[in-house]
Amino acid sequence: MSEIVAVQVPKHLRDAMRRLKDKIKWSEEIRAFIEDKLREAESEENIKKVIQMLRETGEVPKGSAVKSIREDRDSN
Repeated sequence: MSEIVAVQVPKHLRDAMRRLKDKIKWSEEIRAFIEDKLREAESEENIKKVIQMLRETGEVPKGSAVKSIREDRDSN
């Protein structure tokens, strides 16, 4: 279900939009802009969450990667 969102723009912009309405589908342009901004904001939120999770995870003891690789190689 769609919702209507009203936006106020200065008269000179509205006049230009009316003049170009046959070339530009304003509703599609505005919808695409909103979707892009939402994706961008959601990405920023997700990055902040991941950074916080990494901070809370703590450090891995030094040498654990080497030890893990060695164990894997020795098991084959």
